[in-house]
Amino acid sequence: MSHHFELLLRGGTLVLPWGQEVADVGVRDGRIAAIGDLRLASADTVLDCRHLHVLPGLIDAHVHLREPGDPAVETIETGTRAAVLGGLTAVFDMPNTSPPIVSSERLAWKREHIRGRAWCDMGLYVGATKANLDDLGRLEAEPNVCAIKVFAGSSTGDLLVEDDASLERAMRSGRRTICYHSEDEYRLQERRAMFEGGGPHRLHAEWRDVECAFLGTRRIIALARKTGRPAHILHVSTAEELAFLGRARDIASVEVLLNHLTQTDEAYDRLGGYAVMNPPIREERHLRAAWAAMSDGTIDVVASDHAPHSRAAKERPWPATAAGLTGVQTIVPLMLDHVSNGRLSLSRLADVMCAGPARIYGAVGKGRLAVGYDGDFTVVDMGARRRIEESWIVSPCGWTPFAGHECHGWPYATVVRGRIVMRDDTVLGEPQGALIRFR
Repeated sequence: MSHHFELLLRGGTLVLPWGQEVADVGVRDGRIAAIGDLRLASADTVLDCRHLHVLPGLIDAHVHLREPGDPAVETIETGTRAAVLGGLTAVFDMPNTSPPIVSSERLAWKREHIRGRAWCDMGLYVGATKANLDDLGRLEAEPNVCAIKVFAGSSTGDLLVEDDASLERAMRSGRRTICYHSEDEYRLQERRAMFEGGGPHRLHAEWRDVECAFLGTRRIIALARKTGRPAHILHVSTAEELAFLGRARDIASVEVLLNHLTQTDEAYDRLGGYAVMNPPIREERHLRAAWAAMSDGTIDVVASDHAPHSRAAKERPWPATAAGLTGVQTIVPLMLDHVSNGRLSLSRLADVMCAGPARIYGAVGKGRLAVGYDGDFTVVDMGARRRIEESWIVSPCGWTPFAGHECHGWPYATVVRGRIVMRDDTVLGEPQGALIRFR
């Protein structure tokens, strides 16, 4: 019996958890309807994937699209356009906007605002504050909320929950996994006076040192075990944390950033303020530890922490330099380059940028290349070689810390729920991204 599909991906090499297989994929009603030999099938649209690899739709689970905020830096429309150009089918947007997303009313505003503006699907974080701690259980159950975000160390924005009593209250309100920026605020403040006179940008990593991150993570895991509340530690940046978290799999999961897999502290001399982020880029031993953790399975999620600022804010002398780097458009090409250089497999890439985020956050319909799941695909050309250029970046801030990096492997097409939204570096159609449902 012949079949008809709305979209047919023909002849691609499918990237599956157990390896790679050449097969066709048929999509109907926005979901995967069939996988296999579909030569007799017809389709409204056929995407020729011969000589290309088809991954399940990749997710960036940690982005700051800055809306509401400053449209001269980033918006939902530009940030998600950047995402699909870079091969992403979904992003989870952080709450430290201006004003922050910390209530039902602001969540409702953001849901409505996203409609007709997003090019890819989206999940929404809710920020914890000392004023809403007892409401977090209700807020995490609202539609389209991927997680509660707790800033236990200060970063961009006004959200901060730093003391053990407040952290424990947050953990006792609700039951889903909580996400943490886990630098220790007390150590940050104690050390601040040592650096108020300014100096080279590499002092950023001395101020926010290894113990600052490690102490913050130890405190959070101790409280997580006390309360039984699962913790997802974001942007883990130190060898010490990775070793510790490897022994805390009963209660903790781990996110590592593309930057901490790609850059070392030499970036401060080369890039100046365009290397400043929280937690900092560190010495090479931490990068080596991150790749070891990738190999042994400690890492659950790789994300970009896309956090754009204006050039003027990045070029201020340190410590006034704005902390945060762009990354939503470049994470997939750079991770494909790591694959080409033998640091991980395409299956492991799909694990940490699709299955892992879907599992930890409970994203319904996402995470697998399997019948019944959303028709989300990142189609890549592993033979392509291309240099990252700032002229390609669509975020209004207009810069990337990876300008000039030549990547071996590049996204060819982005498919969101059966719609081709990017092909061959061209964004297609109109923004029809949807809000993701979470368990």
